[in-house]
Amino acid sequence: MSNKVVLVLSDALRYDTAVAGMGFLGHLVEIKTASLYKVIGEMPSISRPMYETVHTGLPVTEHGVVSNQVVRLSEVPNIFQAARDAGKTTAAAAYYWFSELYNSAPYDLIDDREVDDESLLIQHGRFYVEGDYPDAELFAMAGALVRKFTPDYLLIHPMAMDTLGHKYGADSREYRNHAVHQDMMLANLIPEWMEGGYNILVTGDHGMNADHGHGGTTPDVREVPLYLIRPGVPGAGDTGEVLSQLQIAPTVCKLLGIPIPETMKQPSIV
Repeated sequence: MSNKVVLVLSDALRYDTAVAGMGFLGHLVEIKTASLYKVIGEMPSISRPMYETVHTGLPVTEHGVVSNQVVRLSEVPNIFQAARDAGKTTAAAAYYWFSELYNSAPYDLIDDREVDDESLLIQHGRFYVEGDYPDAELFAMAGALVRKFTPDYLLIHPMAMDTLGHKYGADSREYRNHAVHQDMMLANLIPEWMEGGYNILVTGDHGMNADHGHGGTTPDVREVPLYLIRPGVPGAGDTGEVLSQLQIAPTVCKLLGIPIPETMKQPSIV
């Protein structure tokens, strides 16, 4: 059984938009190579708090990153720390807030952009600072990390769904069509990762509403997909199951074959 994981955390990817527009992932669900779940995101439905929630399995009042303005390192057990402490190799192609959460805060534009350092929680990091950084470049960067370092845990964090949602709204053709484009980018990478023995999870941190924003309590900003692909393990198709976002962190740890921190109290889905 493989113990390597790729987590694609697509910023602002709504559940309904993903199901309607992501045809390759939908195909994998249809032929039961993948399993599809609906995840109810934690609140507030904004980015930095949810990055930490996804990686710690804790709600914001427990991990303390309650808004985007909280700029500091994570203070609780998280996936990157658990993986490194277990002797695993970690990597990320992601927005710089991940560097501030798990490597160094505040972010240094030059020193922190590219890191290869086994002492860091994100040992092989490639970070960007502009919200309109192209997803095509980001996925290529992630693919290169896989080929160069074969990390045990790789986080991929594309931002364009969020950028287009803020600019045009979630009911726009720009937002909806980018889900199609992101799916195409994944289609060109997932078969290679599957062949390389990677468990692959695709989810969102939060959704997006028609008012060009997120942060509230409604289903459009809280409901995100979770696609799970496991090498050599049949998928369950569209499960119809509803999960808590707090289950993602323990699930990743279980797939990595590492001890699940006691603070991650929700059950793994595998």
